[in-house]
Order: sequence, then structure tokens, then C-alpha cells
Amino acid sequence: MNEKAVLVGLKLPQDNFNDIQESMLELKRLADTAGAEVVDILIQAKSTIDGRFYIGKGKIEEIREFYADEKVDLVVFNHELSPAQVRNIEKELECRVLTRTELILDVFAIHARTRAAKMQVELAQLKYQLPRLVGHYQNLSRTDGGIGLRGPGEQKLEVDRRILRKKIHFIETKLIEIEREKDTQRKKRMGEFKVSIIGYTNSGKSTLLNKISKSDVLAEDKLFSTLDTTTRRVWLGDGSIALISDTVGFIRDIPVGLIESFKSTLADARYADMLLHVADVSDPALADHLRSVNQTLKEIGADNKPALLCLNKIDLLPREILLDIRLRYPGAIFISAKEGQYTDDLKNKVKDMMKGIAVIKEQGEPEHE
Repeated sequence: MNEKAVLVGLKLPQDNFNDIQESMLELKRLADTAGAEVVDILIQAKSTIDGRFYIGKGKIEEIREFYADEKVDLVVFNHELSPAQVRNIEKELECRVLTRTELILDVFAIHARTRAAKMQVELAQLKYQLPRLVGHYQNLSRTDGGIGLRGPGEQKLEVDRRILRKKIHFIETKLIEIEREKDTQRKKRMGEFKVSIIGYTNSGKSTLLNKISKSDVLAEDKLFSTLDTTTRRVWLGDGSIALISDTVGFIRDIPVGLIESFKSTLADARYADMLLHVADVSDPALADHLRSVNQTLKEIGADNKPALLCLNKIDLLPREILLDIRLRYPGAIFISAKEGQYTDDLKNKVKDMMKGIAVIKEQGEPEHE
């Protein structure tokens, strides 16, 4: 049976309520992807953060009393909590408490399929747990797993810090070896035009790669269904061929540990000749998603690449709304990867950019690093 969860957010005076609501809906999608049954979403407006419970003690008591009959398994906070706050809340509620970061890590654990992806997820889990080895709710010791407890790092909360650091060092060493193998593969592909598909999670990146390459990359209507880089040779027409890669999606407030652990995967964007930034045009938070992706690109050193904005899922919006969005994003190309609408126009645009970038290289101008 699915674990029952209550999602909790905090609105401070400087916060925009619409942004908080959007973030909480995203937290719900993460919980749904993890397999939770969300029984309620709570947002408390407060002037300051409570040092003991993050939200107010009264709200904690309200949660305990209101959901006593629901037998809630976990409470997920849309924020980072200190180890002391986690202990205090778990003691009061007598159930597990997770943060947004832990939920994201759990979703990554579900979707990690290759050896490299599993190791990257485990590394992020261990680095997150290391400063938090201070004891959790007693049911954490159970062996049947659960949301926030599964994946390679599920038993590590009770492991000695010294052993944990040794494990982290071991995984980092193995990932360096994997990165060397990737470097060798990249060198073999030198001279070929490389395009990296990037974008917010669940924007349709894998669906697009499937459509333009006639392949069968896993494409699901779930957050982070793709963690591993998939590369296909795509015929663009007129004798032009590009290597187009799809990789892990981005999300707002992406945990620093995930960026660090997945740097070898995210590095594919740095080595690309151009970026194809795919976004869900039907999402009300489109502008916010674009900012989040651009911020992550900056953090991994890939924000200086030639990029094409591709607004996907036009089949989900009426024509009059699309006309307004076109005015806001005049340089973008609008498509429906699912329906195959205008994907040929997209390939032609990539081909044109490919030729332009080739001319710049021939003229001897500095290449993007």
C-alpha cells in the first residue's frame, strides 16, 4: 500500500504566495512519483522560522491531532530542516519527516538504472546524510524500506561517519574512472556536431529525441524518468548529421549534492556544440522553469553555449494563448513532440545553427569551453 503523506510549506513575509503554491504542487508531483498518497497540502504563513519546529508548535500539534485517524506515515517539508528540527518534529508527530531534498533523492533512486546513475544517486544520498547522522524516528531501522529509505543509501543513517566517508571516497574514485571512460568516448566523437537536450524535468525531452531519431528512449509522464545520457545520430537533411543527447532534467532548488554527484552526466552539456533547451509551453510556471534551468547551466559552466529554445506541448494550448507566448519568446521554435508537429522545422533550425557554428570555428574565433 502507498504510504500516506502530508506536505508542509512555509510562507514568510517576503515570499510570493503564487510561487509557494507552485512549489508545493511540484512537491506533490515528486511525492506522487515516489509512490506516496498525499492526503493534504498545508501552507503556514509566519513572520519568522521557528527554531525548534520550523513551522509553529501550534501547527505541529494541529497536524498531529487532525491526522491521527489517517495514520499518516510521513510528513514532507518543502524546505531544508536542521537535524534538531527533524528530531523535534518526529518526536511530536511520531512519524517520519522528510525534506524536499530527501524526496528528490528518493525519486532519483527509483529511476536510477545504470551502474553510473546508481552510484551518483548513492553519492548524493551519502553526502546529504553525513552531517545528519544524529538519529531519526525509531521506525527508520525497519528493513522494508519506504519513501526516503530506499536506494543504495537506505541503510546508511546508522553507519559510523568514518565508514561513511570511506564509502563516499570509494564511490567518487569509481565515478572518476567512469568519467575517464566518457572522455575516451567523447574523443572518438570529435569532429561530429554535438547537441545536448536540456530542460526542466518532464518537459518532453525524451519524447522529442524519440520523435526526431525514431528511437525508443524511455519517456514517461513522471518527474526525472530519465537520469542517464542517451545519444542518437539524427539525420537533419542535406547530408547533415548531429549527435543529439538527452539527459537528466532540471528542477527548481536542485540540491547542491545532486549537481555535484551528477556533474559527469551534466558535463555533457558543457561538451556540446549547442544546447536545445526544451520547455513545456503549457506549464503556468514556464518563465520560472526557464530561469531554474539557466541558473543550473550557469552553475555547471554551460551557460555560454549557443542555445535554441524549443517550446514543446503546443497541442495542449489554444491558438490565442500561443500567439501571446510567441510574442514573449520571439526566438523560440514551437512544437509538439508527442504529435510530431513542426519537428522537421526544428531539425532545419538545428541544421542552420550547426552551419553557423561551423563557420565561426573556421574563422578561428574562440570556442566555448
